[in-house]
Amino acid sequence: MDTSSDSYNGFLPPARLFGRQRPVHAVLGGGKVADVLLWRDARASGAILIGIAAIWFLFEVAEYTLVALLCHLFITAMLILFIWSSAAQFFKWNAPNIPKIILEDSTSREVASIFHRNFNHLLSKFLYVASGYDPRLFLLTIVGFWITSIIGSYISSLNLLFLGFVCLETLPFLYEKYEDEVDSLAYNVNRQMKKMYKKFETQVLAKIPKGPAKGKNH
Repeated sequence: MDTSSDSYNGFLPPARLFGRQRPVHAVLGGGKVADVLLWRDARASGAILIGIAAIWFLFEVAEYTLVALLCHLFITAMLILFIWSSAAQFFKWNAPNIPKIILEDSTSREVASIFHRNFNHLLSKFLYVASGYDPRLFLLTIVGFWITSIIGSYISSLNLLFLGFVCLETLPFLYEKYEDEVDSLAYNVNRQMKKMYKKFETQVLAKIPKGPAKGKNH
C-alpha cells in the first residue's frame, strides 16, 4: 500500500496548488495588480473587464480595424477637449489639466516590475521543464501545448486572447473563493496522474533498451 500517496483522509488539508506556500494575493504580487485580479478593487476590475469586452466587440463583432478605431478615438478625445476648453473659457471653469489625469509613474513601474518578474519566473520554469529534469511535467506540457494548438486552429487569435483575458480576470478570484475545494480536487487528480505515470514508466519506459553503461575513468 502506498502510504505516501494515500495519506490524505479527507480531514487534513491537501497540498496547495502548484506547491505554493503564500496566499494567492501575495503570489500575484500583493499590489494593485493583485487587487484587480482578485476583485479587491471591484470598480477597477469591472472597468477593465468591460473595456476588454468592448474592444473584443469592436474588433470581432463590429469588424473595426485598428487604424480606424485609433483615429475615431483621437477624434473623440480632441472633440471632448475642445468642448471642455471652450466651456471653461465661457463659464470661467478650470481648464483641463491632462497630466493630472494620466496614470502615475509608480503604477506603470509596478505593473512593469510585476510583468518582468513573472516573465523571468515563467522563462526559468520553461527552461527547467524543456531540459527534461521532470519527465512527467515535460509530457504534460507537450500535451497542453498540443491541445492549445488544436483550440487555436478553430478559434481566432482575437477570441483566444479575449478568452485569456477573461480567464485572467475570473480564475484567480474564483480560486481564492473556492481555494480548499480546488486544492482538494487538484490533489486527487495529481495523485491519480502520478499513479498513471508510474504505471506507464513500469510497463513502457522500463522496457526500452538502454545503451551499455560506460565505466568511469580513474
